Amino acid sequence: MATPTSPQTKNRLLKLAAVQASPVFLSKKSSTEKVRSLILDAGKNKADIIGFPETFIPGYPGWVELLPLATEPATSLFTRLFAEAVEVPGPETEAIGAACAEAGICAVVGINEKRGGTTGTLWNTQLFFGRDGELLHKHQKFVPTKGERVIHAPGTTGSKCSMVTDFGCVSSLICGENGNPLAQYCVGLEYPVVHVASWPSHFAPGGSVRDASLLYTKALASSLGCFVINSVAVVDEGAILAYGVNEEARGFLEKEREKRGATIVGPWGVVLADGAGEGNNGEEIVYAEVDGEELVRFKYVLVS
Repeated sequence: MATPTSPQTKNRLLKLAAVQASPVFLSKKSSTEKVRSLILDAGKNKADIIGFPETFIPGYPGWVELLPLATEPATSLFTRLFAEAVEVPGPETEAIGAACAEAGICAVVGINEKRGGTTGTLWNTQLFFGRDGELLHKHQKFVPTKGERVIHAPGTTGSKCSMVTDFGCVSSLICGENGNPLAQYCVGLEYPVVHVASWPSHFAPGGSVRDASLLYTKALASSLGCFVINSVAVVDEGAILAYGVNEEARGFLEKEREKRGATIVGPWGVVLADGAGEGNNGEEIVYAEVDGEELVRFKYVLVS
């Protein structure tokens, strides 16, 4: 029988932060600095945990959804991505950890991870940082989705997708993993208080990141009995210049650039905060204050 690895949920208020921002496309240094800045901002706003979008450093390889993959500019974009990917541990993880320690906040950060000493091995990875800045865990996406398989290797970090914090377990999955029953089962064994779901800025034409994120994570919040941070990236100008190489692709990316999709969802499947809601003025962080005791009430009513 599995036993929870986190402390009992304390009856306390938590402030959750969901990032809806764009990286500096294919710039490891500038994207890392943006991560640091957002972490420090969230700390100033007294957040306990901040979640970042998928592969935020140095950006999601969205050209796999729009371009032929065996010709230019796709091949050159992969070369640039590999050069700007993150080795773990390394200077970037140290810088992010230092920001977490300064802000007194936990963080889950999406990166393109590079295997050092190789000429092409990348993973779609999430890094888990504690309040003291320690890198507590990393999770590599189990199986890359569709065109991502040209970019990222299958994950090698096993089934664990969580860290233990002072307020309980924080789990995290990447994009479509949030709808994978076996991934959900692995996460459920840890009794998460907060789950971070990380998403890219766009799918292929016809797909909606916002619709997918809410479909999967309303169900996930209910089945796990936890709060969910949906962190969704925003298309940036650098991505449009890099792979909006024809009228169709450029027009699609320009429309996607206007969208915002970050949300925070409660255990009843209710959206508690919405980055696309009325009054949003392009904020890069969406906040919600939640009561950990609500999870106990929810499980009393619905599950054990």
